[in-house]
Amino acid sequence: MAQATKKQPRVLMFSTPTCSYCNMAKQYFRRNRVRFRDVDISKDPAAARDVMRRSGQMGVPVIDIGGKIIVGFDKPKINQLLGLKNN
Repeated sequence: MAQATKKQPRVLMFSTPTCSYCNMAKQYFRRNRVRFRDVDISKDPAAARDVMRRSGQMGVPVIDIGGKIIVGFDKPKINQLLGLKNN
């Protein structure tokens, strides 16, 4: 039996509360009903090191979609990895 809805890849976002692009990405995910886990690297030094290891830089947002890393709020890349239409 074929499943009607494709399972959404795991979405993990590393952000800070003062980052405007992080907030835009969160709003975009909510608007498109994308489940995601947000990690505030300003409160979590281990997560900040993890971001460095994953992306090679300290800039946020860093978004991990199913193991693929996106640095910044790159809407076309997010849409491609999540199978979203351009909104």
